[in-house]
Amino acid sequence: MPCVEGFVVPVPTANKEAYRRQAAEAAPLFQEFGATRMVEAWGDDVPDGKVTDFKGAVNATDDETVVFSWFEYPDKATRDSANAKMRDDPLMKAFGESMPFDGKRMIFGGFDPMIDEASGARGGYVDGYLVPVPEANRQAYREMAQKAADVFQEYGATRVVEAWGDDVPAGEVTDHRRAVKATEDERVVFSWVEWPSKQARDDAWPKIMQDERMKPDPDNMPFDGKRMIYGGFSPIVDV
Repeated sequence: MPCVEGFVVPVPTANKEAYRRQAAEAAPLFQEFGATRMVEAWGDDVPDGKVTDFKGAVNATDDETVVFSWFEYPDKATRDSANAKMRDDPLMKAFGESMPFDGKRMIFGGFDPMIDEASGARGGYVDGYLVPVPEANRQAYREMAQKAADVFQEYGATRVVEAWGDDVPAGEVTDHRRAVKATEDERVVFSWVEWPSKQARDDAWPKIMQDERMKPDPDNMPFDGKRMIYGGFSPIVDV
């Protein structure tokens, strides 16, 4: 079963090229360890939220930009093996000593895809989400997300992924659970929608919001929408 490693990273805006370059240089090593895809997407349209948002998730400062990133692996065993190899690899240690961002505020975790609908084309723009979902509502959430995925693709999305938190560790400073103020009975969903371009996404969203199939039922929402985090991101590395 495929596995996703999901990240949210605060990067000084001035370090964009240094971050992109280091990620691109590290990509062949991740591939050697078994990753099938690695995406680093730079914050482009990341709004402030009333309760939670991507900036607050990583305590981003005014001079930092949030990166939404994920690695895909064929299964959890490959992902776990890759992480073990990374800890011992001298090149990864060298990267760690010269990171162009504050690694203590990076959040990461392992996720199990429960929806993965793709047209086959890679996206040129990404909508990223973090969602707190009660564990008891997993099936209800999956059913709702599947209906939404069908609508997104109808209006031009190239891929929709909803991945259920499987191995989401607590961090010393930040983590996925704190990002969405998850309670003990909730799991974090790491989700993204890929679009051919930002223009395609911007053209689609008004139509999506007007579509009757997307009208929320406040009495039957399987998660707290006020704590859902979302934003738009432009890929700077996609290997």
